Amino acid sequence: MKGICILGATGSIGVSTLDVVARHPNLYNVVALTANKNIDALYEQCLAHSPEVVVIVDEQKATEFKTKIEHSPLANLRILSGSEALIEVATLPNVDSVMAAIVGAAGLLPTLAAAEAGKTVLLANKEALVMSGDIFMNAVEKSGAQLLPIDSEHNAIFQCMPADYQTGASAKGVRRILLTASGGPFRTMPLDELPQVTPAQAVAHPNWDMGKKISVDSATMMNKGLEMIEACLLFNLKPEQIQVVIHPQSVIHSMVDYVDGTVLAQMGCPDMRIPIAHALAYPERFESGATPLDIFAVKHMDFEPADLQRFPCLRLAYEAIQTGGTMPTILNAANEIAVEAFLNEQIRFTDIPFIIEETMKIIKSEPADSLETILEVDQHARDVAEMLICEPRF
Repeated sequence: MKGICILGATGSIGVSTLDVVARHPNLYNVVALTANKNIDALYEQCLAHSPEVVVIVDEQKATEFKTKIEHSPLANLRILSGSEALIEVATLPNVDSVMAAIVGAAGLLPTLAAAEAGKTVLLANKEALVMSGDIFMNAVEKSGAQLLPIDSEHNAIFQCMPADYQTGASAKGVRRILLTASGGPFRTMPLDELPQVTPAQAVAHPNWDMGKKISVDSATMMNKGLEMIEACLLFNLKPEQIQVVIHPQSVIHSMVDYVDGTVLAQMGCPDMRIPIAHALAYPERFESGATPLDIFAVKHMDFEPADLQRFPCLRLAYEAIQTGGTMPTILNAANEIAVEAFLNEQIRFTDIPFIIEETMKIIKSEPADSLETILEVDQHARDVAEMLICEPRF
């Protein structure tokens, strides 16, 4: 049996991972679960999966959790708190695989630590790779860690790569990647109505069940921009080799175009248990619990190029990776602050790309040659974005 640590267990990816793991109890042992504040969901997960240790980042919630389990079957459960504890559980000797599902920059340090420790890293946190870039990929190569993508698009690309392909390598014969996107809930909304979009509308994704931050990123297409940057690193490609394609049905999760004219596509229902099961079973396959794809029910599939006027966040992502250095870190940090402000109704939906672009103009890119530099730039970008949000126009 393989020991697994799930970073971000109470989020949508963590919940789906535990669902898949529960279907194969003879293959995986849940060693550690982590959460930020959702102790009620974590309590139920602990009852069902009996981890050895849990991490609750919020120290007050950790104290509440200790009280909650005093007279329960979990009374002897080991409980840690604080962000440093995430690194501890991600590198435990009896952990073989780490599901990196903490959303945003908060997932960087434990995910990088897992890579440095030579674990099998199941990467669902795209921001960690966007922020740290070559530092992360070099850590994977140096330690001999196995890096398997969980995002449905990157997992699809990985499945369409040549046999025995390893992430980070150049794949022979690959001309380009067609990175599919649903287009989100506002794909056809008139542009003059976008400023009035509410947070409730933005988090109502037409195809996928995701957390609020990722749902807003999907609505702005920043999610696809971050995925494009991630794909450049995972598959050792240039930005111009990655084309974003709007595919509203979300049946094809991405395609790989080969130099001989062959295009391989990975298809399936929009259910994150499919890529999760692929990564957990790799290089074998096992049952995921997802509904099989009924191709006759699909009937037809549509494709169209991404409109950069409608989705300026996608344009900004291409500009960030082409600039290089710490600019992707700046992009990601400003986006996290802007999305949070939008969800808190401090700014309009169309202000999100404005905040990001202004932050990218104010802060100059520098070589991303150390983790210290990346963390400093990340904080600087957050401060600048927050300053812009506090300006009178908002």
